[in-house]
Amino acid sequence: MKEVTINATLQDIRQAADFIESELTSLNCSEKIRHQIAVAVDELLANVINYAYEKDGGKCRVSFSYDDAAGDAVIRFTDRGVPFNPLMVEQPDVTLSASERQIGGLGIFLVRKLMDDIAYRYEDGCNIITIRKKIRNN
Repeated sequence: MKEVTINATLQDIRQAADFIESELTSLNCSEKIRHQIAVAVDELLANVINYAYEKDGGKCRVSFSYDDAAGDAVIRFTDRGVPFNPLMVEQPDVTLSASERQIGGLGIFLVRKLMDDIAYRYEDGCNIITIRKKIRNN
């Protein structure tokens, strides 16, 4: 498993995105899947940055591994922010017009649609979100 720790700021999303892109490129991952994963990474990091920490900010560790047996990229986000399970948020009703929908929730909805699996756990004072995406059929 490889990892990078970033400051939970909008400016540092690029560092994490570049790290993930490099790992996926080294695995000859298709451009379509790299883009899907990039959107998910951006959405999940934006949630950490906007909601996990008070004004003082904090850190987020982004880990990458490749599950060779399953052909999956596995990306884990770990922060010590306010405990929050994004999977417990009610999914937005996307059949409503934008003016009729409540604000929020579309990012996690999008991540759920793009990734093959998303999991959350709170452990040892940390929020841990793990996403999986098949990048190779074995």
